Amino acid sequence: MLAAMLIREALPHDWPTMWAFMEGIVRAGETFSWDRDTTESQARQMWFPEPPGRTFVAVDAAGTVLGTANSVRNHRGGAAHISSASFMVDPRHSGQGVGRALGEHVLAQARKDGFRAMQFNAVVETNTRAVALWRSLGVLSREVGDAAGGWSAS
Repeated sequence: MLAAMLIREALPHDWPTMWAFMEGIVRAGETFSWDRDTTESQARQMWFPEPPGRTFVAVDAAGTVLGTANSVRNHRGGAAHISSASFMVDPRHSGQGVGRALGEHVLAQARKDGFRAMQFNAVVETNTRAVALWRSLGVLSREVGDAAGGWSAS
């Protein structure tokens, strides 16, 4: 666990550092459901959602971005009270509590923003650390997906 970590809203100048680790995660296609050939421009547009969406970064005492998360309205109409979130942690900082800190922050902020539920749309079952983390935070009960053959609608 990092001694000093701050979670704050992401700023435009954070993007190059964020994309530096996000790109590898996206290209690997193992733990994130975006197309592997997602461009930087597409990624930036998707990662910085329109309000009420939010984008956060976890930074260390020196201001180094360790991980990032975004939170979005998952549904409209009668289900507009449900949010969703996505997370990416720089692999160099994996296992240091960054994902947990981001998860706790996003859940708390979603409550403050008036959301009453959070639904994760794509958690890969082989990402066992993420599955365990989200279950421990009460977000994930049973729905995880197998990406072994690629993402599919079945």
